[in-house]
Amino acid sequence: MYKSDFLNFINERGFIHQCSNFEELDDRLANSKITAYIGFDATANSLHVGSLIQILLLRHLQKFGHTPIALLGGGTTLIGDPSGRDESRKMLSTTDINNNAMGIRKVLEKFLSFNGTNAAKILNNADWLCKFNYLEFLRDFGTAFTINRMLSFESVKLRLQKENPMTFLEFNYMLLQAVDFYHLHKEKNVVLQMGGSDQWGNIINGVELTRRISQAEVFALTSPLLTKSDGSKMGKTADGAVWLDSEMFSSWDFYQYFRNTDDADVIKFLKLFTELPISEVAVLAKLQGQEINEAKKILAFEITKLVHGEAAALTSQTTAINTFEKGLGDDNLPTFFASEAELESGIPLINFLITLGFTTSNGEGRKLILNGGIKINDVAIADVAYSVAKKDLVNGVIKISMGKKKHVLVKVK
Repeated sequence: MYKSDFLNFINERGFIHQCSNFEELDDRLANSKITAYIGFDATANSLHVGSLIQILLLRHLQKFGHTPIALLGGGTTLIGDPSGRDESRKMLSTTDINNNAMGIRKVLEKFLSFNGTNAAKILNNADWLCKFNYLEFLRDFGTAFTINRMLSFESVKLRLQKENPMTFLEFNYMLLQAVDFYHLHKEKNVVLQMGGSDQWGNIINGVELTRRISQAEVFALTSPLLTKSDGSKMGKTADGAVWLDSEMFSSWDFYQYFRNTDDADVIKFLKLFTELPISEVAVLAKLQGQEINEAKKILAFEITKLVHGEAAALTSQTTAINTFEKGLGDDNLPTFFASEAELESGIPLINFLITLGFTTSNGEGRKLILNGGIKINDVAIADVAYSVAKKDLVNGVIKISMGKKKHVLVKVK
């Protein structure tokens, strides 16, 4: 048990991996209100579900009366974080980075409150990093870092062990992230940086730099990198990342992603990704066999509500019931439009499966059809030469399904 309610809360829900000084941070959190930050590099114009743990850490911190800062990496993204990578990141233009930062800001604004005594702040490290003179930067901060120490960090060691080159540009990333912590402590009285466990070395650099220059005690706290029970990375699908922006990954697909969670991951995800009281999660943890599907439905609804709002969660829930439990079509399913002329002449099903995103090749489509994996209006199609045509329209709609979980409605333009 910690003295800090915040630490007790996030520990019980599985957010804690490592801390630089648990005892002193616990005292600080229990006896005063602090300001803490997490950084988000602007490598895409949204964040994906892999970043949700970090976003929710800031959200929980604020709910316990502390002040959260979300730091957009407008400056650090110009270099690119080498952590966890075998090769250099793609270099982005300043325009792309600024556009990405705006998209990330939109995501973050849904989770944090910008009112009250502990109002959240969204800052951009380009505001100070891009103003440094190179020689001035080296003189002010270069003596605080040794090459020996920098070579000991996992992000560097792994690249060198695999004999993959690391540029001097990337090697500087950890210095810039350390300077962020020092700057935020100096200007905003930030005393804690949080992040994923892969950021431990970068965060510790900031702790040590701040201690050396400001003689101040600041702290590092990391959360576990999330993987699914099968060892695969959280937030990836065959079609790409599970984005938190509904324009990049629909709320329906988001709901379905979590509805199809592996049994072994359900309780862990309920603790991390929902705001259900831990006592309710404990009750759901007792479900077994087919009953675990009820916990999956709750998980899908609660996380969709948190990320996309209650209306989107209710719509997805209703669509799932109509599609999977009642065997009905639903206007909220993903929809594809075909012209009347196309349906008049017929669209070869094996080609259409590629257009709909069900398969990537005719060979894959042929196997699916022959194995009974494709249905039209809930009737299995066994003919690889089948064409989707006007005859398949039911009340102006054709429902095409792949297995039990993927469905598309085809409508006439």
